[in-house]
Amino acid sequence: MHTPRPNHPTDSLFFAVYPDAAAAARIGDHAARLRAAHMLKARPIPTDRLHITLHYLGAFAGVPSDTLAAARVAASSLHMPPFDVTLDRVETFATRRPKRPLVIAGEPGDAFSAFVDTLDKALQSVGIFVKSHPRFIPHVTLLYDEHRVTRQAVEPITWTVREFALVRSLLGRSEHQVIERWPLDAQDTGHSE
Repeated sequence: MHTPRPNHPTDSLFFAVYPDAAAAARIGDHAARLRAAHMLKARPIPTDRLHITLHYLGAFAGVPSDTLAAARVAASSLHMPPFDVTLDRVETFATRRPKRPLVIAGEPGDAFSAFVDTLDKALQSVGIFVKSHPRFIPHVTLLYDEHRVTRQAVEPITWTVREFALVRSLLGRSEHQVIERWPLDAQDTGHSE
């Protein structure tokens, strides 16, 4: 009987936002068209797994309850209004791995950047120190392939981000489980009724 090694990572945790159903369908259409146009072998990522990663919390042997509790405290402390995200270009990101991510990306805009910065600070305040990028580029991975696709503009896909989620990825199983979702505060507009 095979038992996992005690320190062998089985799970990773990350915060993410998901496209709404219409945006996910359009992103999936882009992936299918690009795959055909560039004769890519890889299968597109299923539309229910398409997401923008906000902060990657790490890989673990099991899900550590202390990290989970701290992440929930940080997420619950955020009170920000919904914001729009627009993805308008596709490109292959450079990595050292043979199969590189083909993504649809865009500029974050001020509201999205402020949200990511606020989440970063909230995580730091509870003792979770995540790798901060000098400049956050929102992107959704479409597929992983050995063939590179050079950057090109695509018809923009925009949706309103109304919530964010803490997600568990079961490593090596291509499975994501949403642990919890937090709504953005539509009424947080700086004035009282």
